[in-house]
Amino acid sequence: MRNIKLSLTFLLLFLTVIGLFFLEINNNNIERQALIKAKVIGTDDSDVIQSSIARIGMQELTVRILEDKHQGEQVVAYNTLQGKPSLDNYYNVGDTILVALQEQDNKLVNANAVDMYRNNWEIILFALFVLLLLIYAKSIGIKAIFSFIASLYIIWKFLIPGLLAGYNPLLFSTLILLILSAIILFSIAGFTKKGLASFIGTVVGLMAASGIAVIFGNKMSLQGMTVPYAETLLFSGNIGLDMKHIFYAAIVIGASGAAMDIAMDISASMEEIKIKKPDIEIWELIRSGFNVGRAVIGTMTTTLLLAYSGGYLTLMMLFLSQNTSYTRMLNYKVVAAELLRIVTGSIGLVLVAPITAIVAGWIYTVELRDIKVKKMISDFSKNYKVK
Repeated sequence: MRNIKLSLTFLLLFLTVIGLFFLEINNNNIERQALIKAKVIGTDDSDVIQSSIARIGMQELTVRILEDKHQGEQVVAYNTLQGKPSLDNYYNVGDTILVALQEQDNKLVNANAVDMYRNNWEIILFALFVLLLLIYAKSIGIKAIFSFIASLYIIWKFLIPGLLAGYNPLLFSTLILLILSAIILFSIAGFTKKGLASFIGTVVGLMAASGIAVIFGNKMSLQGMTVPYAETLLFSGNIGLDMKHIFYAAIVIGASGAAMDIAMDISASMEEIKIKKPDIEIWELIRSGFNVGRAVIGTMTTTLLLAYSGGYLTLMMLFLSQNTSYTRMLNYKVVAAELLRIVTGSIGLVLVAPITAIVAGWIYTVELRDIKVKKMISDFSKNYKVK
């Protein structure tokens, strides 16, 4: 039986990989600009005006191309500074950057500086994550890496193009979350009762959170424009997007990871209890699941608060520095949107815990209860056999 489950698990992983490559949403109409890696070998800041930490103007760079057919050639690249430190890049000699080349008659004319080249450090960081995961989790770590990469692929190749295509944000995101939850939970737990209980608890809790987000989001008159880059997205040719429902979908997606974590924690704990005490009654097992869930929920809701608050730490510092009243803070659109995100996500987590405990309690004891019923019927037949 164990070999059969293992084979089914790897079959799922294989079919999922094949499906990811052949069932993409058609997004071939999106044009991509080729970016080339280059090294800054000279700078000219004569046209740059600096005021405090902001710089405005045009920085002229002399760069040497590091790849492609123009490797080794030097060209002038221009870096436009808009006075926005959050978006601008100021380059120094020795920096490795990305440039968009401009050619004429197959010869380099000039280039535009796009951003710092960070791929090497990002690869090193991800490799460190993979190494530590494999050292600690071993075979489970391999499954976790698969689910991590598969999730990134589905989000980038399915979710984002689908939302840009105008699909209903809530319905489409819910479908994607169902697929992601199945891949993540079943790849980790296999086709087991533990995986099934975790999946059911996660899905039900997230659907409830989705409904709550819509109801209270409408009551609080939140239109979704508080999402970073929402205006830029709309004004870049996507004016017809439903930003309000995209915002609601983002709330549920943001809480889905923690929901799966809680569901798996509770399901795995209850499985261990069932293994150590095979004859445990269903309600006793469910109570144990409730106790585990309470402990997990106590820290997980705070985790959501800290995770979301960290993104707006500077805004909170601004409020405090200006002695902003609590009434003004709570009614500020960005703060209200984050409160909706935090509380709705937390409600989803609170619902996931008992649902998973109930489902797992029933699933783990159903065979035992069937055996007991069959034994009762057998005993009754022996004792009251009609002669």
